[in-house]
Amino acid sequence: MALRLSAVLASMAIATATGAFLSMPEASAAAGSATGYATQNGGTTGGAGGQTVRATTGTAIHAALCGRASSETPIIIEVEGTINHGNTSKVSGDSCNTAAGVIELKQISNVTIIGVGSGAVFDQLGIHVREASNIIIQNVTVRNVKKSGSPTSNGGDAIGMESDVRNVWVDHVTLEASGGESEGFDGLFDMKDNTQYVTLSYSILRDSGRGGLVGSSESDRSNGFVTYHHNLYENIDSRTPLLRGGTAHIYNNHYVSLHESGINSRAGARARVDNNYFEDSKDVLGTFYTDEAGYWQVGGNVFDNVTWSSPGDENNPAGPDPQSTTTVSIPYSYSLDDAGCVPDVVSRTAGAHTGLAESDGDCSP
Repeated sequence: MALRLSAVLASMAIATATGAFLSMPEASAAAGSATGYATQNGGTTGGAGGQTVRATTGTAIHAALCGRASSETPIIIEVEGTINHGNTSKVSGDSCNTAAGVIELKQISNVTIIGVGSGAVFDQLGIHVREASNIIIQNVTVRNVKKSGSPTSNGGDAIGMESDVRNVWVDHVTLEASGGESEGFDGLFDMKDNTQYVTLSYSILRDSGRGGLVGSSESDRSNGFVTYHHNLYENIDSRTPLLRGGTAHIYNNHYVSLHESGINSRAGARARVDNNYFEDSKDVLGTFYTDEAGYWQVGGNVFDNVTWSSPGDENNPAGPDPQSTTTVSIPYSYSLDDAGCVPDVVSRTAGAHTGLAESDGDCSP
């Protein structure tokens, strides 16, 4: 199977005293282009066309945001090294609204954060997107973000979005925890309070109680238009994702060892679930833990050693023979890999440090 590799161009850097480095605008950009729902509503280009800044601390990331001419001035922030509580402080300025102990992308737009060089690891430090638009996060690892215990960050979410967020593309990231809520962790990829037009692609989510949600409660139904494709969900209890209202397109993902439930479409949500590979898992699709139904359109999926629970008042598994309960029209173009190829394709392409590899669509089972 051939893969297309998108290279991240090296930059000519000049060191500054803050841990940031400046380079020419043309020296780097997010590799590839946004896909899925992030292409709608005007598209997602991040900081394309703006200055490129190299950052090796969380404080330097904040300083780069605060040093822009305005909160909308495009910027590409290349990140290398380990970003943690010890090197992430609040920076003030007219073009930013930052905080200590979290990467704060608040009330801003037109920003790309991309891992380069030897890699970028956000260790016990979450990324928070709030009242923001046109954001790209690419080629980074976010691990062990806690909501209880010490240190805490971002409410325990690896990446969290809330409050009027539009057009976010998260691509080739690795999001991981070391347990569930009892160990102090929450979700890996959460969206709430009017977050729309988001794509998560070619990423790894693993070793967590909760994969992620769309909508914080049954009444929080203002979110949606989310695409999930070519991701690996591994060793997750539930929420891969949990959908409360809204529309999601979920295709070509590999699900392994989902212990309690998987795609949980509820509270009127509508999910199109195409050509995924579900393996060694339980209740991978349905409406769970509520009597407020959600809906799904299914096609081309593989269910490999999947077990299904019995229906109940608050338990409506789609299987053992999943059938569509709605139809979902997709407004963008996309190519499907055959589900039988998905484990191999995803193993070669998903996560940080894969050279931003993508499937070329040349897939035969």
